[in-house]
Amino acid sequence: MKTKSGVKLGIALPQGFPDSVVDVNLVRDFVARAEALGFDDLWVAEQITGKLASLEPTSLLSYVAAISRNIRIGTSVIVSNLRNPVQLAKNLSTLDHLSSGRLTVGLGLGTNTNAYSVYGLESEHRVSRFMEGVGIMKALWTQPSVDFNGAYAQLSGVSMEPKPVQKPHPPFWFGARVTDSLRRAVIHGDGWMGAGSGTNENFLNEYAELQTILAAEDRDPATFSVSKRVYLAIDKDEAHAMTKLREWIGAFYGNPDLAERWCIVGSAPVVAEKLNELVEAGASHLMLNPVYDYIEHLDAIAEEIAPLV
Repeated sequence: MKTKSGVKLGIALPQGFPDSVVDVNLVRDFVARAEALGFDDLWVAEQITGKLASLEPTSLLSYVAAISRNIRIGTSVIVSNLRNPVQLAKNLSTLDHLSSGRLTVGLGLGTNTNAYSVYGLESEHRVSRFMEGVGIMKALWTQPSVDFNGAYAQLSGVSMEPKPVQKPHPPFWFGARVTDSLRRAVIHGDGWMGAGSGTNENFLNEYAELQTILAAEDRDPATFSVSKRVYLAIDKDEAHAMTKLREWIGAFYGNPDLAERWCIVGSAPVVAEKLNELVEAGASHLMLNPVYDYIEHLDAIAEEIAPLV
């Protein structure tokens, strides 16, 4: 999608349904409209358990891959510690084939460890588990036979085919908020996406730290994508918009009051002004996340926002 600044615009798929009625027709129509309007990519989040009726991300993207042709797809983010890395590598490699090499893999640790016991996991050493999983996936995607003696998994002569379409593998974008996780993103990843559960000010502070780390690690910023998820509502009726955002944020995050802190709300010029703060700070990509009137938001972003950012 053509924007004033050249920033790329992605969009979050309809994935969570507060009324528990999954609208597959909406998903299909949304994908077709987003691709026709020229959005750069379509994104999913992950919430396996919880009160919000939310579709599983890799399954949803398999459907999206089948009904689209050119638009990229991405996960933001899969909490990879809660998945077996061998199985996840297979799922994502398959998805890269089904999409003809259009996948971006967003991974993260998640904001808390409450779900670990549900999966039969201990929450200790989650960083080492995370990095071991990333190493296993990369090895399976790039080596004909893998020997790996880790703390959580041992592989001896394990092969996995087919390898992903993208070489050496689909790009990794990491979710990160603190210094150590930003450093992991720079060293082991291809990009960083700032959390939707954060303000513009949060992003600016994190981006400044990221620049320091890129320089320290001698990483060319041109080879590293920088994005942010933005919950937003383009709506002149700000009270109505906030009611809808509170409903969705409350169902997904468990606290509707967070909507006032995180979300950008208002007319197109008001929303564009806030988005431009992120672009001017250094974002090369924005993942915009409406939570109601999905098709209407696609048109408003293409017609009213893109020319202003």
